[in-house]
Amino acid sequence: MELEGVEIEDTFAEAFPIKVARVLITAVNEKWALEVAKEATGFGTSVIGCPAEAGIEKLLSQEETPDGRPGVAIMICHFKKEGVKGQLLARLGQCVMTAPTAAMFNGLEAEEKLPIKLHFFGDGFEYEKEVGGHNVWAVPIMGGEFICEEEYGVKPGVAGGNLFILAKDQMSALTAAEDAVSAIGQVEGTITSFTGGVVASGSKPGSQKYKFMHATINEKFCPTLKDKIDASELPADVNGVFEVVINGVSEEAVSEAMRAGIKAAVKVPGVVKITAGNFGGKLGKYQLRLKDVLGL
Repeated sequence: MELEGVEIEDTFAEAFPIKVARVLITAVNEKWALEVAKEATGFGTSVIGCPAEAGIEKLLSQEETPDGRPGVAIMICHFKKEGVKGQLLARLGQCVMTAPTAAMFNGLEAEEKLPIKLHFFGDGFEYEKEVGGHNVWAVPIMGGEFICEEEYGVKPGVAGGNLFILAKDQMSALTAAEDAVSAIGQVEGTITSFTGGVVASGSKPGSQKYKFMHATINEKFCPTLKDKIDASELPADVNGVFEVVINGVSEEAVSEAMRAGIKAAVKVPGVVKITAGNFGGKLGKYQLRLKDVLGL
């Protein structure tokens, strides 16, 4: 299969069930909304070593936020509901409540809700009110008042949708990955949680040598090893590989994001092939076939 002259391998991305919460963060301007969102989603690349997977979903206009201010939607993901609750409490309490002019609201309609009670910080001076149809607490703080909603929807989502970008050189692969991340950023209900949305150290489960390691390099896709191992999956002209990993609120959202990412990546000169990571369908519930995602 080909798209824009780039080979699309007939394979699938293996994705996993996850629990997802979505938070709307607002502030006095876009600069501060982004600062808060970045802090709240930090150290959230992969649950291999992070306490949650988290990322910025989209910027919000003043018309899209409960309080009519600039905002950012973030998503926080964990394999367990209680894990999401713990991460919401920690990240919202330590990164949002502490930030100048920040406010936070539930951004996900779901039957199940998690109580995230931060109003006790007000030591009895806090009070309830309504903002843009949301019932919130107003907590007096040095910076004025901290506005916080205290029930957050949580629902099943999908983690681990992915695409591998194989290119003639590292910079072509990186440019294509950046373009893919930008395109995915337009797909509502999805995040790319790694730094800048791009994964340089794609991994495999376990280790061939170190039994104490939960994950190690995916040597089949390491350019510097292609002439040193027999099982390399890189064509001779490929010297740059990056991965983009996608989490979302549904299988459909992740598929749409993969499609957007692939269509953007193949337009970059030097891209040779697009493939995806899987483990033979043994670990993940979802198999997102590239040909189905693209309608080929």
